Amino acid sequence: MKKILLLTGLSLCLFACKNESQKTTAQPPVVNTEELAEKDRTPEEEIAYKIAEANGLKNWKSVTEVQFTFNVDRGDSHFERAWKWNPQTMDVTMRSDKDTVSFNRKEVDSLSMDADKGFINDAYWLLAPMHLVWDEGTTLTVQDTATAPMSQQKMSKITLTYDGEEGGYTPGDAYDFFYDDEYMVREWIYRRGNVSEYSMVTTWEDYKDYKGIKIAADHKAPEDAVHLYFTDIAVKTEE
Repeated sequence: MKKILLLTGLSLCLFACKNESQKTTAQPPVVNTEELAEKDRTPEEEIAYKIAEANGLKNWKSVTEVQFTFNVDRGDSHFERAWKWNPQTMDVTMRSDKDTVSFNRKEVDSLSMDADKGFINDAYWLLAPMHLVWDEGTTLTVQDTATAPMSQQKMSKITLTYDGEEGGYTPGDAYDFFYDDEYMVREWIYRRGNVSEYSMVTTWEDYKDYKGIKIAADHKAPEDAVHLYFTDIAVKTEE
């Protein structure tokens, strides 16, 4: 599995983030689509691959551009920022109501670091099932039968835990992915510091297929306390 540094807490403090490193020379996260051979996978990794493949992992290598707008509604407040990302060249452009920032993720500096942190957060929400196989410095555990926290339905669960020292911006955090018989994520829990009580839980809804990449555009918290969703999603692939 390959390493991607993560900013797992929302920029709007929907869950509390740990203090990120202040070093501006740190290497930015890199998506590496090299797959682990089936013969080398553990049973937990095999489940992770089935989930990622159900979301279009095999088609990711042909993706040349991803566009999306990340939206958060909380009470009467609304936040959004738009992204254009080339995962092959690592060029990124962010547009918000306050700023437009273009940078390359191979050369993140003090001027682009805040935008890069926002990108990591938003893109993680967009493609979290892929991170089950993309990220290094993690531990996977699987539970065949578990109760999904919101629907109370019986599903399977895979937990992704980031190492305490090398887990990116929020080391030691854990995610519980609740998935159905088709290996599609339907709900998830974020647990800061891998404690038993969750920091946030949301649904995974409104899946659509974008050039072979399946994306859940809608995430709701209990009692609609937070509504996180994506608009203007577009995926371009090699002809």
